[in-house]
Amino acid sequence: MKFFIDTANLAQIKEAQELGVLDGVTTNPSLMAKEGITGRNNILKHYVDICKIVDGDVSAEVISTDLKGMIKEGEELAELNEQIVVKVPMIKDGIKAIKYFTDKGIRTNCTLVFSCGQALLAAKAGATYVSPFIGRLDDISTDGLNLISEIRHIYDNYDFQTQILAASVRHTMHVIDCAKLGADVMTGPLSAIEGLLKHPLTDSGLAKFLEDYQKGN
Repeated sequence: MKFFIDTANLAQIKEAQELGVLDGVTTNPSLMAKEGITGRNNILKHYVDICKIVDGDVSAEVISTDLKGMIKEGEELAELNEQIVVKVPMIKDGIKAIKYFTDKGIRTNCTLVFSCGQALLAAKAGATYVSPFIGRLDDISTDGLNLISEIRHIYDNYDFQTQILAASVRHTMHVIDCAKLGADVMTGPLSAIEGLLKHPLTDSGLAKFLEDYQKGN
């Protein structure tokens, strides 16, 4: 499973990259605004800065909701760097845009997916990634992980090459559960990735090893 970090914070991206397990980055207008990145030119520059840090794919989101606008923005984003994957919303014109980009050889990430039907349409249109938002489904008392399982089943039935990118991952158990269910990618905060490092027996075992070593010196 690939590990993406969902942020626009360059320091966190660098920290995840230095860990040696980072495969890419996802971000969106809300995350950009959180870091004080506003204005089209500043946002485009920030995407380039992210690409300079990571080796893998960087999802860059269009903000238009009409086909013409999405195509214009998406082509502009794709020209920034070969690592860029154009992030397109799951709406009718979004599916049309994904098909257009697919035919042009531009990779896409279909975002804001909350159902199997939406994931099926994205795959049919040729999306590189589909992003089911599991945390947001959990927020409304719906099983987000079950959606991952169902999409995996459908994609395997028909050998769709679209990768399941589990988005809105909130914590470490989300990461583990997505791995069990066969998600191709997970994207979440740095804390969810670093949480995989932690276990009390590791801490106590290391403390004991160091204590015993000190006794012999």
